[in-house]
Amino acid sequence: MASKSYSTAIAAVVAGALSLAAFKPAAASEGDWINAVLAPKEPLTNQRAGRPGAPSPGSKAGKRGSRTATEDGNPNKPAQLIGNHVAPAGSGRWQWIVSKDRWTPTDEEAYAQFIRHIGESNCKTTHECLTSPVANPAYHATNPPGMQFFADCADLPFVLRAYFAWKNGLPFSFSTAVSTHTKLRSGKSISQAFQIIGRYHVVPPGPDARLALNEVLRVSTAHFRVPTNYQGPMLPDHYPVDITRESVKAGTVIFDALGHIAIVYKVTDDGVIHYIDAHPDNSLTRSVFGSDIERAGPDTGAGFLRWRPQTLIGARKGHDGKLQGGMLMLARNEQLPDWSDAQYFGSGPGRSSDWRAARYFFEGEELDYYGYVRLSLARKGYKFDPVAEVRMKVSTLCEELRQRVEAVNAAVRAGMHRRPQPPRLPSNIFVTSGDWEAYATPSRDAQLKLLFVALREDVQRFIAMHRAGSRHLEYNGSDLRADLRAAYDLEAGACTITYTRTDGSPQSLSFGELKKRLFLMSFDPHHCVERRWGATSTEELRTCPDDGLKQAWYEAQQRLRNQTVRTIGDRMNFTIEDLRRQARESSDEVGDDEPPVIEIASLLGAR
Repeated sequence: MASKSYSTAIAAVVAGALSLAAFKPAAASEGDWINAVLAPKEPLTNQRAGRPGAPSPGSKAGKRGSRTATEDGNPNKPAQLIGNHVAPAGSGRWQWIVSKDRWTPTDEEAYAQFIRHIGESNCKTTHECLTSPVANPAYHATNPPGMQFFADCADLPFVLRAYFAWKNGLPFSFSTAVSTHTKLRSGKSISQAFQIIGRYHVVPPGPDARLALNEVLRVSTAHFRVPTNYQGPMLPDHYPVDITRESVKAGTVIFDALGHIAIVYKVTDDGVIHYIDAHPDNSLTRSVFGSDIERAGPDTGAGFLRWRPQTLIGARKGHDGKLQGGMLMLARNEQLPDWSDAQYFGSGPGRSSDWRAARYFFEGEELDYYGYVRLSLARKGYKFDPVAEVRMKVSTLCEELRQRVEAVNAAVRAGMHRRPQPPRLPSNIFVTSGDWEAYATPSRDAQLKLLFVALREDVQRFIAMHRAGSRHLEYNGSDLRADLRAAYDLEAGACTITYTRTDGSPQSLSFGELKKRLFLMSFDPHHCVERRWGATSTEELRTCPDDGLKQAWYEAQQRLRNQTVRTIGDRMNFTIEDLRRQARESSDEVGDDEPPVIEIASLLGAR
């Protein structure tokens, strides 16, 4: 029997009062909190596409206005929207007409195909991906004229999911606010957990889609940092899945607890997971899953995640046969057949109550986590070809380096290197706002460094598997180290990037030179392009216009460049004297005295 407050709320919805009256939230379960429909709290309804002087919904500029800081520390994000809110009904050509009460398997497969098209295209920004006939063949022609689309890493899964729901008449509920999980409060920067305290429901008849897409921009990485077994009043948007081809596929989300989110767009027969990810400058890039994405514990919410099924309840059909009103109910963990915590606690005999002690077995053979993921997702009978694997890894690294060229060029085009050096770093260099967010590259560079570390770990893994006689390794040569070295040299020799120096002249860098410079490349957009690419020679620095202060800042930031962990919760608004003191004291505040080992010559045998 529905409670009186629930009946009152649904009656208001059916009557068309979609900006509902507030009820005191005293909910204890997913079903209970639907009873407590709250009035909207400053939704972004003042932003309308096409209005003179107004930012276009979905654009980066459209994120400005009345804002407060989020967990990510980004004041450009919309303010948190606490409680349950129903999107106000819209009308006209751009109404998000909700005609279905749930996502069917057919809808999910169509969504997967939508993501595959984007991933397999060459689109380089979220806007380009959604407006390109190649990347978005089904829907690009139906976009509002002049509408701009924006997404950073946390936004991307929500923006693409909401966009697809709009174009297919589907309902959609997404989180809009979080608070610290009181039972898991922690001062450690990558282990803090949260709980959802706000949701936004797109239900029949449906809002103006241009406004609803702006509401999606409220999300941050905090919305993913919900413990995997959380059963609180408001459920998170995603849930952890088993490592199978049925669950890890196009549309699956990858959450790296160090502060990055990606979307799987395909899994090939060799078990390689290809993903797309977005960045604060609105760029969209592609890479493959590997040990650069750290395995983390279940309290972080990290790992492979699927969208939690949502069902419209309490809706009715009007005289015209169209759905009206209702609220969205999210499926609980026990209702999800592929909910699994095996990615945290191990498989088979390797399962442990402590995620740090988890072990992974595939067909009776113990593997590390990343080998287990690959073989679990590969076609039956697949074996690692170590030579081909090394070539693929180096090729991936080369593509990442080429993508960095455009990121640095964007800062140069914006004239960041001509601006004076600020007296302090941002409050956190990895998660901030404004021009630093758009043009600095500390997160991108940390990921690049981790890929080099992962290459070394992969070489170690294959050598160990070969030595142990693993039946999951296919190698018929006589000298694995020599063949791996030859494969590495071949692929590395084909990789060169070229950047434009300050005077307009081109500077080409080989893969080997880039590897030497990896921890010298400046992430700071105020530095000249030569230092952005780690120049040290007098000749190359001849065209660098940096003054003595900028050079001093570059030198003081070395310990930060040595760091590969994105410490998103740490205070980092240091002065140059703070950085110098930390270097003198070998401080453990932030940064590292030495970079990690990335060379592989000692593993393969030097010539």
